[in-house]
Amino acid sequence: MVDRLGRERLLELTLAGTPERALASLAAASPEDTADLGALREDLALLAHAAPPVEPPKRLRERLLATRPRPRGPRRPVLVVLDMINDYLTPGRPLEVPRARDVVSAVKERITWAHEKNVPVIYVCDTHEPDDEDFRDWPRHAVAGTEGAEVWPEIAPSSGDHVVHKRTYSAFTGSSFGPLLDELHADQIILTGCATEIGMFATAKDALERGFVVTIPPDCQAGMSVVAEHVALVTLAALAPFEPRYLRAAP
Repeated sequence: MVDRLGRERLLELTLAGTPERALASLAAASPEDTADLGALREDLALLAHAAPPVEPPKRLRERLLATRPRPRGPRRPVLVVLDMINDYLTPGRPLEVPRARDVVSAVKERITWAHEKNVPVIYVCDTHEPDDEDFRDWPRHAVAGTEGAEVWPEIAPSSGDHVVHKRTYSAFTGSSFGPLLDELHADQIILTGCATEIGMFATAKDALERGFVVTIPPDCQAGMSVVAEHVALVTLAALAPFEPRYLRAAP
């Protein structure tokens, strides 16, 4: 059961200037909080309309306009299919993600759309050497050169698609994924695959910190449970992309 924030706490956060994105994400964990937040917004709007208008000082207006958020408008998307491999989708395997089989059809439709729109498709696949230290903590899986490390046949890569191999949670760590995105001049990642709360979360978080706009179609992601998916997606919804300039080393 999810603990509620409560109406008073939501009001406190609202009056403290908590960003709308963060407020909505916090309230989304509880239907009651979502309803309370909507009611609070209506009450505050009515209160604001009832107050007499006040002309803001010129300096305040200039400061607000200078700091207002500017939504990013990505123009070069890529479609990423993450960890949709046999070892994660085959029934009975040690690290099976059963829900992943339910999204294969939707992922396949996205891949077809990407090919039709000339949007690059990147398959990022968990891949390990036979003696990988990862197997000290996880069951043996996705060993390079084995059937288990291959993409699920129904959504196998086509000619012209890209395949990237990774050995940890995030697609960016120790792989060619980042350089490939640079090569493709990508500014948006449409992320599909599994598992939502592990590899997809780690990849999306890293992408947001690199300035990419990240979109996760709800019907194209699968976690170990509905609750795990919800928590991961709500958390990611609260994170805005960092502007790339913040990532550069200080002079």
